Amino acid sequence: MRYEFLIAARYLRARRRDAFISVTTMFTAVGVMLGVAALIIVLAVMSGFEKSLRDRILSLTPQIQVESVAGGIADYADLQKRIAQVPGVAGTDPFIVGQGMASAARGLSGVIVRGVDVTNPIIRARFHGFVQQGSMADLARNAAGGDGTAAIGSTLADKLNARVGDQINLVIPLMAGRGLELTTRTGHFRIAAIFETGVILVDRDVLFLGLRQAQDFFGRPGRVDGIEVRLDNLDDTGVVSRQLRQLLGADFRLTTWMDYDQAAAAGFAFLKRVYAIVLLMLIAVAAFNLIATLIMVVLEKRKDIAVLMAMGAGRADIRRIFVLKGLIVGSAGTAAGLLMGALGCFLLAHYHFIHIEKKIYGIPTLPVDAHATSFVIVAAASIALCGLAALYPARQAANQLPVTIFRS
Repeated sequence: MRYEFLIAARYLRARRRDAFISVTTMFTAVGVMLGVAALIIVLAVMSGFEKSLRDRILSLTPQIQVESVAGGIADYADLQKRIAQVPGVAGTDPFIVGQGMASAARGLSGVIVRGVDVTNPIIRARFHGFVQQGSMADLARNAAGGDGTAAIGSTLADKLNARVGDQINLVIPLMAGRGLELTTRTGHFRIAAIFETGVILVDRDVLFLGLRQAQDFFGRPGRVDGIEVRLDNLDDTGVVSRQLRQLLGADFRLTTWMDYDQAAAAGFAFLKRVYAIVLLMLIAVAAFNLIATLIMVVLEKRKDIAVLMAMGAGRADIRRIFVLKGLIVGSAGTAAGLLMGALGCFLLAHYHFIHIEKKIYGIPTLPVDAHATSFVIVAAASIALCGLAALYPARQAANQLPVTIFRS
């Protein structure tokens, strides 16, 4: 072990007359610890919010959506088989989509109508855990005395003041006749299921019908508006979408989840950067307290420095002693901060003692998604700031002149 490290460690154990310096050093380490812990927890919570929002949005919205440039898709079964052969594709789901006006005995609301095949495993997996009342399987059955069944979100159900089993009326615009005049069509559907995703736009605006019912109701028998593609891994979105574009050619238009989610993703990324910069400044304030602490140590150890130089220690060795002391203090505070941050993330994730407004955020407690990469980056930044703060006092210590010190 190099003697510079031994001396730096020895300077951490202050004598009685150096107690003030020792206390200052301890508070500097505590400041670094609190800054590191705060940054770790904030980054984990922000990542948790981003992951929670993305999962809830993607639960009932397309990951990749394939639409024909010419309009509807008639041979969609063959197209599904071709898409399924692309590596990374977990499944496909044909759909019908349109807009309409839904009304019940005590409410009225505009809706986005989406027809889906509820027998498809992809659809069953998407709705798993979201259905609060009723069953999505009933969308595949025709309701007696009506046009079919529907599934609506909890917010829309509250707006219409409707429950499972109630009838809602659905009015949609249609282009009909030789001149393609705009007309309307009215259907009567029984509510078969009420779901809640936590995404206000989905729970308030989307109404689901069975695929066959939607095809008949919109006048598109044997045709769909598009095919949704589900992926094995969202990280492969770019690769799979490029392969699909090569496979399908210019006759089809592809839209990915990143096109829908890019505003939210960019917003979260910006907030994470802002919070990281602010909290790094907090760590920097604590780290630069080392400057004052080390300057006091240099003033207190002037004679020790002169003796070391007289015994043959070079200026680089003196600098190394005080830089090492700063790194030891910074490393101790950083290690304690990482442990505190990890403990805070664990407690938030398992005990949920902080509650937030579910109607606003879609979840009742703070989500936590901690990554090892965040720990490594925060630790490296903290130690680098502490090392940087130690450079000036170390340089001042190395510039001491032994003759001048002995004379004084």
